[in-house]
Amino acid sequence: MNFQPPAQKTGIVCKSGLDRKPHGHVKQKSSPKTTPNQPPALLCRQCLAFITRPGERIVVNGAHHHTFANPHGIVFEIGCFQQAPGCAAAGAPTDEFTWFAGYNWRIAVCANCLTHMGWLFTAAEGNSRFYGLILDNLVESAARFEKK
Repeated sequence: MNFQPPAQKTGIVCKSGLDRKPHGHVKQKSSPKTTPNQPPALLCRQCLAFITRPGERIVVNGAHHHTFANPHGIVFEIGCFQQAPGCAAAGAPTDEFTWFAGYNWRIAVCANCLTHMGWLFTAAEGNSRFYGLILDNLVESAARFEKK
């Protein structure tokens, strides 16, 4: 796999919400910029980075919301989204055990913290694509956030 994680800017992010710099310096995590004209955002539950917007929800095979199990029996509830700019795709596309006939998939991770967010599905023929995001890994922002 050729996926490279993003460079760390300041060090370790603690569960307390503090960003610990090397050598013990502590800085409060900055909050995203808010803009009243922006629609609500869907964020990574782990790090609160921007992933997508509710307006990117789409219907695939008759529904937005789907429940699937992988070959190991792990059940995922996913939602389909046209775009997910906060995700990065990892691995080579494959059609093994695809949940959507005619589509190959790749793992989709949060581009900020690398949490597994779901899958990027691309049509085997043509250039149609969409994201199937794990709904439990998304949280809707209480405020309206501007994309970084």
